[in-house]
Amino acid sequence: MPPNDNRIDARDWSLLTVLSILWGGSFFFNGAALRELPPLTLVFLRVALGAAILLPLLRRQGIGFPKGAAGWTPFVAIGLLNNVIPFSLIVIGQTFVPSGLASILNATTPLFTVMVMAAAGEEALQMRRIAGVALGLLGVIVLRGWGIEARPGQGLGILLGLGGAFSYGFAALAARRLLKDSAPLGTATFQLMASTVMMAAVAGVMEQPWRLPMPGLTTWFAVLGLAGLSTALAYIVFFQILRRSGATNVMLVTLLIPVTAILLGWLVLGEPIFACEIAGAIVIGSALLVIDGRVLNLLRRGV
Repeated sequence: MPPNDNRIDARDWSLLTVLSILWGGSFFFNGAALRELPPLTLVFLRVALGAAILLPLLRRQGIGFPKGAAGWTPFVAIGLLNNVIPFSLIVIGQTFVPSGLASILNATTPLFTVMVMAAAGEEALQMRRIAGVALGLLGVIVLRGWGIEARPGQGLGILLGLGGAFSYGFAALAARRLLKDSAPLGTATFQLMASTVMMAAVAGVMEQPWRLPMPGLTTWFAVLGLAGLSTALAYIVFFQILRRSGATNVMLVTLLIPVTAILLGWLVLGEPIFACEIAGAIVIGSALLVIDGRVLNLLRRGV
């Protein structure tokens, strides 16, 4: 992993776009599945099925399991910070706030990551990066519009969403320090396996999922999409970018998620695109250019 997260190459920009589509879909899958499943049970199914999907690939690649408690400790830590805590907080939050607002709250992740990395001494607190993240957050607000429908428990839902984003910032720090030499497929699989054990205990105590009625076919499709696309495949891409471009850069995906969600709605569902959404996308694009820094350097040289 590079010592300083200052640049993203063309390949990783492409992977960030793919990741934004995969993770953007998670908010829609959550919204559909929560109609019949309680939140912690949904998180358990997400990580358990995600791990089950990746295990055959792990075997095919010849990647062995970690050995002993010391070998599993990093993956337990990453699973807790990257899956158990944020997934649970975000999904519970989505019982109080709509999916669109949840994606906006998730877009604060780069800001928390910048602060966590700077506080830990991993990255310098560059004004260019702070300005870019702040500009990106403004773009997300413009993208979704200012209107937020008031509903009971919305304040709690917002706090839970922000808590999930904060946990992602610590997960990026832990992954950078603990998993420098781990293969992306192994990291994705082992963290999901560790998360499955933790969520089995939490969901078992809190919700007793074995007592629930069998969900319908639509819910199962949403769960499979959440586990296969937004979890298993997404984490392979995530850890690939993390190794190549670093922790702060990979978290820029959360700024792209609302943009890709709107574009998917337009392309797949025929939903209209409004002027505020176009303006927000332009602001976010400008923010990403500021964070990347190369355009600013070219402008300075031109001057």
